[in-house]
Amino acid sequence: MSNNLNLIVMLTHNDRTVDNAYEIFESCKNSKADFWGFKEEPLPLSEMKKLYNYMKSCDKTTFLEVVAYTEEEGLKGAKMAVECGCDILMGTMFFNSINDYCKEHSLKYMPFVGQIENRPSVLKGSIQEMINEANVLLQKGVYGFDLLGYRYVGNAAALNKKFVSEVNAPVCIAGSINSYKRLDELKDANPWSFTIGGAFFENKFDGTFEEQINKVCDYMK
Repeated sequence: MSNNLNLIVMLTHNDRTVDNAYEIFESCKNSKADFWGFKEEPLPLSEMKKLYNYMKSCDKTTFLEVVAYTEEEGLKGAKMAVECGCDILMGTMFFNSINDYCKEHSLKYMPFVGQIENRPSVLKGSIQEMINEANVLLQKGVYGFDLLGYRYVGNAAALNKKFVSEVNAPVCIAGSINSYKRLDELKDANPWSFTIGGAFFENKFDGTFEEQINKVCDYMK
């Protein structure tokens, strides 16, 4: 894939890591996807470390997405990412303490923006407010943003396109990308990356897990 529109395969369903994540990665490690990740729940830390180590040994870029909204939970997730040797921390609401911890440990940080609640997450707030928030956080040194575009209660396609065009940083559009229509909208918005997890488990792209990954990678070229 190019510098943009990188697929991050998330071994998650309903915002939780699946029990057989290791086995699925093992069966798909030779697919066309170079970016892989999962959530902070519910695998034991020892299993998370084992899987991340395996991903790194396969030359994959690794992500931990933390679906947490308090400072305490977010900082715990950041420490988990460091312990696992993860490349990029996605999620958490922004807190200075999390940002400082990530900088200290050379962990790239892509927090959520907007008003987020529940799990699976729901995103609220105005598009312009999210853009303004992101541009303030860039001044604090975050790497990029985890935008829950298709969890937005408003016009998701409009949010994705405007946010990407007005925020000069890597943007990952995460959550509920489950159709070729949404892939077309992503092509139009042209973010740095996007996640798919649940849609692969629900066979939305028709085929084995690996076949679906390769279909999406080919489609986004």
